[in-house]
Amino acid sequence: MTEFDPTPNTDAVDTVRQRWRENTDTFGRVYDTILGVTTPTPYAEVAETAECSPNAAKKHLERLVEMGIARTDNESRPARYERNEGYLEWQEASRIATDLTVDEIIKRVQQLEAHREEFEDRFETTDPSSVEVFAQDDYNAIHERMEAVSEWHAAERDIRLYELARQLAQNDGHLVPT
Repeated sequence: MTEFDPTPNTDAVDTVRQRWRENTDTFGRVYDTILGVTTPTPYAEVAETAECSPNAAKKHLERLVEMGIARTDNESRPARYERNEGYLEWQEASRIATDLTVDEIIKRVQQLEAHREEFEDRFETTDPSSVEVFAQDDYNAIHERMEAVSEWHAAERDIRLYELARQLAQNDGHLVPT
């Protein structure tokens, strides 16, 4: 049996990057890059990753900000950009609203809420952030609590997404009835 290495070899990465560069226009490369950014990043760094000029990156980033896909911190010099998590959540909720019926969405929310109640009963709180994860003496107990709290946070996020999806599905793609 061969040993698995999660890091791809340099040739494979270079091949994928070359294909991306050849098959994606500058706007697409800036878009892909900003979706991968998790912290405010100067436009010159986005340009480097997107393999374009800083001016082109800044122009496309400003367009992405106008579209609501990215956010900017104009107070910093140079301006820093990051993805707009709200846009990504809306996009995911929209996909759920398209893929599922309102009844299926409601049923999923009920399942998630029951799961959340199990965590609330187990940890005797309604706030997963208030759970003392490291108050245990044993590594396995700490690991188990970390996994549970992470799962609880995920359930909270999914409840919000499915509720948003329900609103979209019930209102023909709008958040409020038309």
